[in-house]
Amino acid sequence: MESRKFNNKIVVRLDKGEEVIASLTEIVKQYDIKLGNVQALGATNHVKVGLFNIEEKKYYSRELDQDMEITSLIGNITRKDGEVYLHLHINVADGNQNVYGGHLNECIISATCEMFIDVIDGEVDRVFDENIGLNLFKF
Repeated sequence: MESRKFNNKIVVRLDKGEEVIASLTEIVKQYDIKLGNVQALGATNHVKVGLFNIEEKKYYSRELDQDMEITSLIGNITRKDGEVYLHLHINVADGNQNVYGGHLNECIISATCEMFIDVIDGEVDRVFDENIGLNLFKF
């Protein structure tokens, strides 16, 4: 993984075998990002995506193990109890152009991932909402 900062933007290259969430968490800590948004694309051969069931207040995940293009990876960076909190969604396409997507739980890079992080001057925390079952923005 390599990165470079340009004013309030950080450009990141993830390499083969690196995991997206762990790598992004490391970058956020390195640059002490409190608030920002992320966009990326690249290639993966293992991704785990989830869907939140509102009735059960539970995530269900699906693992995909095949060569796929990351057609869109977007999300935000906040904090919860002072710790890095990432909320990421991903869409991936297989060789037949079938697209799968959802909440990103895990993604291993198979070739490269090109990521842009926009750093926002400020901080937004998270707080768990019992009624919804999710960690929501706390201003």
